[in-house]
Amino acid sequence: MKISDILQKEKIGLSCELFPPKTGSQLGNVKEVVKEMAQLKPSYMSITYGASGGTSEYTVNIADEIQNTNHIPALAHLTCVSSTREKVHDVIRQLKESKIDNILALRGDIPSETDFPLPEQYRYASELIYDIKSMGDFCIGGACYPEGHPESGSIREDLVYLKEKVDAGCDFLTTQMFFDNNIYYNFMYKLLQKNITVPVVAGIMPVTNAVQIKRIIALSGNMLPARFQAIVERFADEPAAMRQAGIACATEQIIDLIANGVNHVHIYTMNRPDVAGEIFGNLSEIFIRK
Repeated sequence: MKISDILQKEKIGLSCELFPPKTGSQLGNVKEVVKEMAQLKPSYMSITYGASGGTSEYTVNIADEIQNTNHIPALAHLTCVSSTREKVHDVIRQLKESKIDNILALRGDIPSETDFPLPEQYRYASELIYDIKSMGDFCIGGACYPEGHPESGSIREDLVYLKEKVDAGCDFLTTQMFFDNNIYYNFMYKLLQKNITVPVVAGIMPVTNAVQIKRIIALSGNMLPARFQAIVERFADEPAAMRQAGIACATEQIIDLIANGVNHVHIYTMNRPDVAGEIFGNLSEIFIRK
């Protein structure tokens, strides 16, 4: 099933994100995680992509496991900036052969090599979206940043590039994680002003340890609300308490989003079916499973 069709439904939906293993020897473990996540019956499951060879070779394998073994719609990430067009086209063909209809088209981090970009490399996600569209009837997602992309000079500049992605054929957007729902609501108004009307899935990350949140803030520059800072400071040295508080905060965020008309939320699970399971359980009467 195409994710664009899922997002058109008024039914409340929760989806999950996983990442592939770093080595082939860990593939079985990730497939077990997929199985456990699938038992929660999410609307769909996404699997990330490692650029430059990295873990990219496992993305198609895991997407196939999600969709064709566990019968949950799969969303395969595809990062282009560090790959040649030949490599990207090969991955798209593999996804097509596995009947994976949904691709999240991402630029990825620009490599530090001074000779980038080479002629056979991509520069922008919009170029990748054009290529995907030309190779099959895929549903294409894109990333968006409610607090602005770290490389953009302003949110206004970021929205110009986002509009280019949508105009190139992006069917829906998924936000980077945010911890203050007002940022998301304000972002949605900005999208309407730019005539960006595709569905926008809210991305939520349950933060279950203090080290994790410090790393996230350092990499993304996201704003951490005062109440969340207080939780981190209070429970940083109490792992079980921090985990419980993080799950409670994520649940509270999702309930507020749903109460304000946001029907589709994507959970960045960090391959933790136990954490995802508790959040799904907390929302058992809100999220009606298949």
